[in-house]
Amino acid sequence: MLHTFHLAGGCFWCLDAAYRIVDGVVDVESGYTGGTAPHPSYELVCTGTTGHAEAVAVTFDPERVPDEVILDMFFTMHDPRQLNRQGNDVGTQYRSAMFAADEAQRELFEAARVRADELWGGGVVTTVEALGQWYPAEDYHQDFFAKNPTQGYCLAVAVPKVNKVRKSFTQYIKA
Repeated sequence: MLHTFHLAGGCFWCLDAAYRIVDGVVDVESGYTGGTAPHPSYELVCTGTTGHAEAVAVTFDPERVPDEVILDMFFTMHDPRQLNRQGNDVGTQYRSAMFAADEAQRELFEAARVRADELWGGGVVTTVEALGQWYPAEDYHQDFFAKNPTQGYCLAVAVPKVNKVRKSFTQYIKA
C-alpha cells in the first residue's frame, strides 16, 4: 500500500527535485495547503496572506523506502531551524511544516521532528499541522527542475539539495 506525505520546506521546486530521485517514490506533486483561501494561485500564495505553504505531496512505496527515511530526507533537504523562510525565500508560505492526514502520520511526523532536533542541535521550528484541503499547484510548477535544469534558482538552490540527498541516502537513490 502506498503512503503519501504532505511536506513543506521552502520552495516546492527543491523538495520536488530531490524526492524524484528516490527509488520507491512513485509521484511528487507540488501544491498548496495549510491556508484559508479556496483554490489559491501561486501569485496569491506568494503574497503571504492566504496561510498556505508551498508543499509537496510525496507518494511512495514504504516497502522500498521507509516512512522514516522519507521524513529524514525532508530534514536533510532544508534548514528546519529557519522560521518562515528558507534562504532568500521569506514568508509563511516557505515555512517548515508537515501536514498530517491522520493520527498515525502525526505520530510519525512528531518522531521525525524529534530526530531532526537532535541532528540539528536544537532549534527546529518545523510544525506538525493537520492536513487541510490540498490544492495542486499550476502545471508549470510540476517537475519544475526537470523542465528547467539551467534556470538560475534551480542551479543555485535545488542542485545542492538534490546532491545532499544523493550523498546522504545513496542506498535509496534510483539507479
